Amino acid sequence: MRTLHILFAGLVLSAVTTATAQDKGITGSSFGIKGGLNYSTITKGDFNEGPDPRTSFHLGFVGEIPVVRNVFAIQPEVLYSRQGFEINQTVLGTNYKTEYKLDYINVPVLAKIYLGKAISIEAGPQFGLKIGEKYENDDSAVETNDVNDFDTALAAGLSFNFTGGLFLSGRFTQSLNEVVKDSGSKNQVFQAGIGIKF
Repeated sequence: MRTLHILFAGLVLSAVTTATAQDKGITGSSFGIKGGLNYSTITKGDFNEGPDPRTSFHLGFVGEIPVVRNVFAIQPEVLYSRQGFEINQTVLGTNYKTEYKLDYINVPVLAKIYLGKAISIEAGPQFGLKIGEKYENDDSAVETNDVNDFDTALAAGLSFNFTGGLFLSGRFTQSLNEVVKDSGSKNQVFQAGIGIKF
């Protein structure tokens, strides 16, 4: 329920931003939705073995505020993003897999440069709020508090834009701050998504 409230707030915020931009005479502002796959892990840090990736998804809202029409824009987003990683361990000859599930509300604010009409590149900061954390293995699922509440990252990616507002995107984000407490590890996420702007 908390996630739905935050996403609704993001929708309202993005709509207000777009309306404000249009009131100021910035034509071509748009608003849309997007979603797709996450392929996430963390850097090794102090873990004895490198964590393995976790595959999940992201879903949310995207806006675009043109600065120089068809050349440069600001692209704010509000995304629910399921991230995390897996740890595989061998104890007394038996393999154990533990999956760490981390849920975030991420707010990227990206500079967007068009390379022609169909292709654009985006880069900028991303601010994340952890809203859920647990680990699961074959025997149990446990709520934990081993991960910091806030995540600041850099994001960069590429989008393919089609007529009618449809777009495909690929993106990589890298945390700037420690994720798992006292470990030195940081989030790394590859995203592939599809969306539409209205």
